[in-house]
Amino acid sequence: MFEGYKVVFVEDDLPVRVSLTQTLELEGLEVQPCRSAEEALPHIQPGAQVIVVTDVRLPGMDGRALLDHVRATDPDIPVILITAHGDVQMAVQAMRTGAYDFIEKPFAPERLLDAVMRALDLRMLRHSAEELRAQLQRASGIEAALLGRSAAMQQLRRQVLNLAGTSADVMILGETGTGKELVARCLHDQSPRRDRHFVAINCGGLPEALFESELFGHEPGSFTSAAKRRIGKIEHANGGTLLLDEIETMPVPLQIKLLRVLQERRIERLGSNEELPINVRFIAASKADLKELGDKGQFRNDLYYRLNIATLQLPPLRERRGDIPLLFEHFVVQACARYERPAPELTPEKLRELMAHDWPGNVREIRNAADRFVLALDDLDSQAALRDLPSLHLARQMELVEKALIEQALRRTQGKVPAAMELLGTPRKTLYDKLHRHGIQLDDFR
Repeated sequence: MFEGYKVVFVEDDLPVRVSLTQTLELEGLEVQPCRSAEEALPHIQPGAQVIVVTDVRLPGMDGRALLDHVRATDPDIPVILITAHGDVQMAVQAMRTGAYDFIEKPFAPERLLDAVMRALDLRMLRHSAEELRAQLQRASGIEAALLGRSAAMQQLRRQVLNLAGTSADVMILGETGTGKELVARCLHDQSPRRDRHFVAINCGGLPEALFESELFGHEPGSFTSAAKRRIGKIEHANGGTLLLDEIETMPVPLQIKLLRVLQERRIERLGSNEELPINVRFIAASKADLKELGDKGQFRNDLYYRLNIATLQLPPLRERRGDIPLLFEHFVVQACARYERPAPELTPEKLRELMAHDWPGNVREIRNAADRFVLALDDLDSQAALRDLPSLHLARQMELVEKALIEQALRRTQGKVPAAMELLGTPRKTLYDKLHRHGIQLDDFR
């Protein structure tokens, strides 16, 4: 379960050291027994995948001095102190200065084992957070913009890069908060048009009376308040990219005119008879099923088929739960910089809460949750999370949870199948069957 992680156990009493080392090893833990604090020092390095369990009373450097050394070397390494009865007051003070836990003698081996397991869980979580931060710092280009290690996000990045260098118009479909405008910007930034304008217009945010003027521009006197020439959004995006967000809300008469622009690549300003050639890449974004709207007469089928050449389907966050820790960490780092706050500790309980939530608001919702986390505001409401669950059949819910748990185990074990089998308690053949059924690639985690 904790492959690659080690317990550095410091105890000068030989029988106690041997006995407790065996207790921990029988649970499958790797233990480094040490007779003194000095002997333990080489095993304590910045970023080391270890926890420290130490008696307080030691010859030479004592347990408190060793705690200070660990805190100075890497404050994320948990330290558990073993104390005699008379040292409890001192141990409580040590916890205030950074010790993870203390165990008072005499104690049952189960008490030590429980504390060690919790400390290892915390160390693994902290180490994963460090790796996530490092990955975020190393990320560049499209990987820094479209975050995620899931198969769905890797496929999306490949599709964006494949389309970016072409002149094809693109339709982006996805639920609210999945990042449709971000994907549109990536298409622009990765294209030869990157040095020209990227223009975004929300079709649902404009009154119908102003829509045509906003899109096509107008000449002086073309209507009562038109005192001077205005360049429309399409003309302003000439040579670049125009995003038509929430295109399903575009008035039907404007859909007819947009279709002609897409076919002819020419526009006329209101009040003008002059046709202007344009070189614009159009990107349409929608959270609705445009084909269904077309069948109902609420969206023009001919416009739908004109746009439905290159389509990008953005996955909701609940279908790529393995990306939740990376996204949350990313937004926590941003929130810390924005609010000038230190990063709070992401506990195993908080991580489980994040993984269990269904995120109906997708990436936008997890960004807001990160802001609340940094500001120490209310956590996710578990009951609200349950109310927000979509009306999926139980079997489908279980499939999503199973896939998320397998991906989490592979991430924690760097794609090592034997370690993942142990973590999940699953036989090899069963695990490989589930990998195949869920479309999970081991190489994505190595």
